[in-house]
Amino acid sequence: MSEQPIEPLIVVGVDGSNHSKEALRWAVEQARMVGGRVHAVMAWEWNRNPFAIDSAAAQVAEDEVVTAEEAARRKLADTVATTVGTSPGVPVFRRVEQGSPAQVLVDAAKEADLTVVGTRGYGGFKGALLGSVSQQVVQYAASTVVVVREGADDED
Repeated sequence: MSEQPIEPLIVVGVDGSNHSKEALRWAVEQARMVGGRVHAVMAWEWNRNPFAIDSAAAQVAEDEVVTAEEAARRKLADTVATTVGTSPGVPVFRRVEQGSPAQVLVDAAKEADLTVVGTRGYGGFKGALLGSVSQQVVQYAASTVVVVREGADDED
């Protein structure tokens, strides 16, 4: 019985920024070249108020968490569709995880053959060469990491 080769897994961090869109495009193209699949990963965080102790306040907080997660799902779906289309030629799976972006990507990298990030996302300083999330992924990811620079013509 012959074994089916496992498609290489490429994890790419997506936050909707131009840098992450460029990283997503690069990841999809790399997946095409190596016969791989892409997991587009978006993290979301929600800080709950630990002092909201009554049940009504707890329910409101729970509803807001669901809303925040759903907003992240929609943003990821829209970003993937507008960046690489609905039929990019390789499997692109969307993953939305709760947690800090750096930790979510470092955890996802444990199962990846390659992790791809943009140089910067929405946060931080415009003049920074490498954003804090990208820097942490480079430093702590278990897989090989590629940092994709945004094209010179696309700089914001």
